[in-house]
Amino acid sequence: MAVLFGTHLKRLRELRGWSQQELAGKVFVTQSRIAQIERASGARPTAELTAALDLAVGADGLLNDLWPYVYRESFPDWAQRFMELAARAAHIREYASQAVPGLLQTEAYARTVLSVGRTMTGPQLLEERLALRMERQSRLRRSDAPTLCVVLDEAVLARRVGGDRTMYEQLELMRQVCDQHTVQVLPFASGAHPMQGGSLTLLTMPDGTEVAYAEGADHGQLFEEPDQVKLYSRAYDQVRAESLPTPMSARMIADAAEGYKHGGSNRRALARKQLQQPGRRQLRRGGGRLPRHRPGA
Repeated sequence: MAVLFGTHLKRLRELRGWSQQELAGKVFVTQSRIAQIERASGARPTAELTAALDLAVGADGLLNDLWPYVYRESFPDWAQRFMELAARAAHIREYASQAVPGLLQTEAYARTVLSVGRTMTGPQLLEERLALRMERQSRLRRSDAPTLCVVLDEAVLARRVGGDRTMYEQLELMRQVCDQHTVQVLPFASGAHPMQGGSLTLLTMPDGTEVAYAEGADHGQLFEEPDQVKLYSRAYDQVRAESLPTPMSARMIADAAEGYKHGGSNRRALARKQLQQPGRRQLRRGGGRLPRHRPGA
């Protein structure tokens, strides 16, 4: 599909008598970017660039129509259906066991996480997935943004991804996210729980139907049967009930960010020690159940 996209772009560009450099100037990218797209040899175009190219060469929607198929080529089959549903979901509930959720990752953090995936085959695919991950985040800034509730395992704060600077910038962003969305931390002291070893995302669609997506390091499975979704929803509720209340979670994230800012782990270790004292047990279990979202609620 990327080759087909590039072929049509080249044909339409040449019909207008433009060089690659001339087209690049009209859509505000480099000539090499246009060459990569026409040869299908670089990162796939984003939705915004595709729209600009479609308008510039007078494709009458052809390039826009092809883009979703080009987009899906950049991901394994088991992720494609989930991403299609996530793009339309009204409510997103997520438990992240090992890394910050993709919707909330900084570019530097995302690049590091994506680069170590076992399905990553080279720098071209890395750039494609990175660009598309950043593109998906734009939905959180739109008027139809979904409500978002995230539970971070404490391991996410402790695992140093991409260096201290990358971690500081990522956790500082998460601290800011706490002011806009519901973010809680599941501390190590909570012990065993139903989602150990994997991550979970629950999507509520505009019509009220729900789906669950369970994911490991290089595999994922989408569950759409109501009985299966209900089991995962209960597991999520249990994990959230064991998590720190939102204000304590925000403070823990801020403390972790400060630790990375100063290039050491003393502040993170101190924060964990304080939060795991027996006297704070009652506070840790104040998460409660997440209200069931319904359209219009």
